[in-house]
Amino acid sequence: MENNFKMIATTFYGMEEILAKELLDLGAQEIKKGNRSVSFKGDKGFMYKVNLCVKTALKILKPIFSKKIHNNNELYRIFYDFPWEKFLSIDKTFVIESTVFGKVFTHSKYVSLRAKDGIVDRFNKKFNARPSISLNDPDLIINIHITNNLCNISINSSGSNLNQRGYRKSTNIAPINEVLASGIIKLTGWNGNCDFLDPMCGSGTFLIEAAIIAGNVPANLNRKKFGFNRWNDWDLNLFNLIKNSQLNKIKKININIFGYDKSPSAIIKAKENIESANLNSNINVFQKDFFNSKKQGSDYLHIVTNPPYGERLKGDINSLYSKIGDSLKLSFSNTNFWFISSNFEAMKHFGLRPSRKIKLFNGKLESRLIFFPIYEGTKKIHKK
Repeated sequence: MENNFKMIATTFYGMEEILAKELLDLGAQEIKKGNRSVSFKGDKGFMYKVNLCVKTALKILKPIFSKKIHNNNELYRIFYDFPWEKFLSIDKTFVIESTVFGKVFTHSKYVSLRAKDGIVDRFNKKFNARPSISLNDPDLIINIHITNNLCNISINSSGSNLNQRGYRKSTNIAPINEVLASGIIKLTGWNGNCDFLDPMCGSGTFLIEAAIIAGNVPANLNRKKFGFNRWNDWDLNLFNLIKNSQLNKIKKININIFGYDKSPSAIIKAKENIESANLNSNINVFQKDFFNSKKQGSDYLHIVTNPPYGERLKGDINSLYSKIGDSLKLSFSNTNFWFISSNFEAMKHFGLRPSRKIKLFNGKLESRLIFFPIYEGTKKIHKK
């Protein structure tokens, strides 16, 4: 307990609740939901565990300092005075990422520049040498978050965002973020209890994330590195102990996870990514047009998909959504159908009444995750 420290997991808008639940299941303590973030406490081993296993977080930050500041000189001073030699040496590289809200500090790039000046001047004063900046592969990522005049400084234990799982070798024109895909699947309530289909699977992200959830696979098992790998207190033996423990918790998947796409190139890319994720035995993909397909069997089927919005993939989106609705009604009874889209006009052409709508953002696009339950017969008969 005495070795526990505060951490902050960042996520997408609308994912805070499921991230908090996931952190609780992993063993986090003192969990508090924020705006696109969840704070919690744990020790160094738990920090390794969260980065390795968490499915719905973008990054795990470790706060190291917080202070109220009122101008750029005070910003410079707190970075000059802070003992950065505990985290950096002159032969290492760093980068600063800043987010600012309020009227006192309004330019994030200038905040990063002044903070960098403070760190560099401190090293030059003490050692007559300084660490370098690296934008592509820094040894240490420093995160600054300023709201009005409160400056919070953290170090990024994840490195690159955790949606970079390490399995995606090929992508389509508009691939969905892996963390967003996992969060969407969790929001639908699916946990591996019935067959799962993505009928417009593209490069296979929903399918892979579904298999990761169903099999309790550490989400970032295929990543080559994290931010903490190059920290001064990096403990390889502890990390391997944590990793082996989580590998022993992987479960056998006893349901079918499969996808369709009419594009041959999309199927090739999906197969490459599935193989990279070591999930070949759990996922099947077929070159097939959803509109020429039919549900097999009478058991419940769970569909989650990300159809074109008309933003990057052009076409008659209204007609496309109308055809999806028609296909569901004709050929997919006893199905839970979920899809995400930012095209609010096209949504009206489904010809079905949605049972639930959840506000999300796919990148900068305000979107809705929409649920259509497809019953055998009418809804009235089903309720009886």
